[in-house]
Amino acid sequence: MARPLRIEYPGAFYHVMNRGQGGEEIFIGDRDRQRFLHYLEKTVEQYSIVVHTFCLMPNHYHLLLETPLPNLSRAVQWLHVSYATYFNREHQRRGHLFQGRYKALLVDADAYLLALSRYIHLNPVRAGIVKAPAEYTWGSYPAIVGRSSRPAWLETGRILGTFSGERSGAIKEFRRFVEGGDAMAQEDPGRCASGGLILGDKNFLDWATGKFLSSRKEEKEVPQLRKLKPRPTVDKIVDAVCKEFGCEKEKLFHKGRKHNLARDVAIHLSRALSGLSCVDLGKRFGGISGAAVTMRHRKIDEILLRDNLLRKRVEQVENGIMNI
Repeated sequence: MARPLRIEYPGAFYHVMNRGQGGEEIFIGDRDRQRFLHYLEKTVEQYSIVVHTFCLMPNHYHLLLETPLPNLSRAVQWLHVSYATYFNREHQRRGHLFQGRYKALLVDADAYLLALSRYIHLNPVRAGIVKAPAEYTWGSYPAIVGRSSRPAWLETGRILGTFSGERSGAIKEFRRFVEGGDAMAQEDPGRCASGGLILGDKNFLDWATGKFLSSRKEEKEVPQLRKLKPRPTVDKIVDAVCKEFGCEKEKLFHKGRKHNLARDVAIHLSRALSGLSCVDLGKRFGGISGAAVTMRHRKIDEILLRDNLLRKRVEQVENGIMNI
């Protein structure tokens, strides 16, 4: 099974969601929902997470979380294990309660916090359980808009503060924002997430991938990494090779003498790192064929197996390119 890619850092926001195994219910009665919220409160206490929105549906849950510490995985794991242990004991069952690994979108809060909160709160309306989100007991909406008491662990200031500094006015505007449109027409903002992992504009995506993914080696078990990892340009690769081998950039791009080690290294690294096809790389490197690019790549691979000095130089170039 592929492992999900997690990006964790202080102050990150996430939309966390998980379903019951095989679509089965994870909340059979109110006692179950109360116990889940009890463990959620304990998670807040133990891991210092901040809960901005929650909604417990019969066979899945939604959480909109903030992590002052980079500990999302440990926090959610503790929550899952604690609740699943209770649920299995309470209902005399065995096996996994949740459907594999949980989904966690890294969220640009400035751009998507409100839209996600609205989408999460409207879940029971779309499911036909209630006609209005304020009627649903097992979500955070009634507490945010003052229809029920607010749990001490539920943070409402960030969401309401977006609308107004005055609470009553902020609640009125938030209710208009959530309830003013057609609930059935509200699409999941998470569908816009890049690689199924990061929800934000281009600046946020570039920042997150550049800071947290650029130095990570690709892993077969984490296919999202290949999609999201920022790729260095051919120009950046060639510049790094020129610096290491002390040669001019033009000599690497244009065909010349056959034994040009620096050029072959540049082609080798470009094929490995840039994400461009061999045909496109051939065009960049003086109009050679895609087959010629593959041949040079294999040639350098063979040399690196027996030439320790060259292997160290190439690794040094690659590490510099990927900022390792």
